[in-house]
Amino acid sequence: MNQASSPRNTRAFASLRYRKTRDRIVELVLLAAGLVAVFTTVAIVVILVYESSAFFEHVSIKEFLTDTMWTPLFADARYGILPLVSGTLTVTGVALLVAIPVGTLIAIYLSEFAAHRLREMVKPVLELLGAVPTVVFGYFALLMVTPQLQKIWPDLPGFNMLSAGLVIGLMIVPYVASIAEDAMRAVPRYMREGSYAMGATRLQTALRVVVPGAFSGIAAAYILGISRAVGETMVVAIAAGMMPNLTFNPTEPAATITAFIVQVSLGDLPHDSIGYQSIFAAGLVLMVMTLVLNVIGFFLTRRFREAY
Repeated sequence: MNQASSPRNTRAFASLRYRKTRDRIVELVLLAAGLVAVFTTVAIVVILVYESSAFFEHVSIKEFLTDTMWTPLFADARYGILPLVSGTLTVTGVALLVAIPVGTLIAIYLSEFAAHRLREMVKPVLELLGAVPTVVFGYFALLMVTPQLQKIWPDLPGFNMLSAGLVIGLMIVPYVASIAEDAMRAVPRYMREGSYAMGATRLQTALRVVVPGAFSGIAAAYILGISRAVGETMVVAIAAGMMPNLTFNPTEPAATITAFIVQVSLGDLPHDSIGYQSIFAAGLVLMVMTLVLNVIGFFLTRRFREAY
């Protein structure tokens, strides 16, 4: 009896050891994948800070943050980041005025009102819209949206932030709608049923139960949309004019931080020049802006959870 059970125990022990080894390997692979993301982020920050330090040896931080002129390509170069920041914030604001309400309404409809077959048809279309190259959106803004806007505002310049912002808003609608809809679908069914049992309509349930219950996911969708709008390059480079201009008027041409980085990266300035080093300082500002937006979104989400 002992001799028969001994091989069986040996096989069971070997199987258990194999499973533990396999699980350990999987854990190490997942840990390595997570560390790659962390290392990449840290490396980006280190490079931006290191290269920006060379720029700030020639340009004071005060001048960089307060000067209202950004002319690194001129003979009398000035490096005030405010025109690029104003352009970035204006384009992002216009985009969010389109993407957040439209994306949220689409998400509510798909989650609470649309039939299953319609939802399965619309979601792939939204995802395909998100896969369209941004340069296509840029020329769409320049050749289609701007002429239509000029029929309403005849004095609207050919390059302006309004058309760029509107098209960026349409471009990020799929991101907002898809992620927000997934968050709403994850709300437990019993919460909806309890609302219906209290006599609420589908719209009341959607707005007062589902949306608050999925707010953390919806906030993540908004933050992703904001980050996508802030970091957009080709649409603003093509449609907004790439003209640094300190204004918050969306009907005027302007440049964003990403558009300037693209402009300089094309080879207009030598690699060792101050103008070229300015793209790292601009990139550092862009990273800080994105970080601040994410931190604000995190605290708003946590505060809403506590209140809810």
